[in-house]
Amino acid sequence: MAGHRNFSRRSFIQTLGAMGAGIGLASALPAWAEPPTAAGGKLTPVKLAWGQTAVCQAPISVALQQGFFKKYGLDVEPVNFSGPTDALLQAIATGQADGGIGMALRWLKPLEQGFDVDLTVGTHGGCMRLLAPASAGIHSVRDLVGKSVAVSDQASPIRNFFAIQLAKQGIDADKQVNWVQYPEDLFGEALRKGEVQALATDDPQGWLIKHREGLVEVDNNLNGEYRNLTCCVLGLRGSLVRNNPAVARSITQAIVDAQQWTADHPAETAKIFAPYVPGQVPIDDITAMLREHTHHHHSTGDQLRKEVAVYVNELKLINVIRPDTDAQRFAEHYVPELLPAVQHAHMS
Repeated sequence: MAGHRNFSRRSFIQTLGAMGAGIGLASALPAWAEPPTAAGGKLTPVKLAWGQTAVCQAPISVALQQGFFKKYGLDVEPVNFSGPTDALLQAIATGQADGGIGMALRWLKPLEQGFDVDLTVGTHGGCMRLLAPASAGIHSVRDLVGKSVAVSDQASPIRNFFAIQLAKQGIDADKQVNWVQYPEDLFGEALRKGEVQALATDDPQGWLIKHREGLVEVDNNLNGEYRNLTCCVLGLRGSLVRNNPAVARSITQAIVDAQQWTADHPAETAKIFAPYVPGQVPIDDITAMLREHTHHHHSTGDQLRKEVAVYVNELKLINVIRPDTDAQRFAEHYVPELLPAVQHAHMS
């Protein structure tokens, strides 16, 4: 893509500083995904960080079991990542993993600060939810004014998403809404005790607590213009994209194929992914979650650059991204031209 590498990371933004160690990476190779032996040539080893409990990353389990990585000449070692997704980005930037999937609204700020990671495909939309009891009188995002809302952390991408929706209505989310940090497994208790009136959360926790507690889904990230926007993205180590674009392209295409297979076969995907979901969640419930996500939406190239630019500009509304950051230039820098168009690989 013209202009994508016309200026260096060093000159683009400050150099990536020294990174701390110990960010929660461990081998996570399930029995059915033992590294395949090369039949017609040597497979390229790749370490892919994987948030195993995140249902929206179920397509990675599909790619492993259904052989999509091997199809493109890759010997993928899935590396279980248990830390926050901004630390996952750090793991990729510092070479502890070659790639991984995380939420765009979590990753764009560290990228603005210079992390050497490229975004190669938007994987899906639809895993962020704003939930409240029917008795709370919260019928829209605007009704959060004066209320307390549980979030996993103050930089949560879900918090940022709903703060953006408030900002679009002229509401200062920092001053007019009380965001209260809790571990996600205590969200239900905080609600029952009246410590909060709403929850801003993602799946699988969001879907499960909505149905378990009989909550109303006030808003999500599939309404309006967000129906056709990704929320999660595949990030690859910048040096991998620059030095071995063929491998970067293969990883990206394998993920695209797995996303489409998930969209076409949600029940089969749920069976493959079920062992990784904590709490023995029924396969039918996992299937229902997957059907609510837009795994058929896997944006690449120019389409992904447009989506990234939208989020960069929206994060300016809540003072996360600097006002002088050029959203288009940012997107051109961090979204390479590996797969030039939105890919739709319907797999049988």
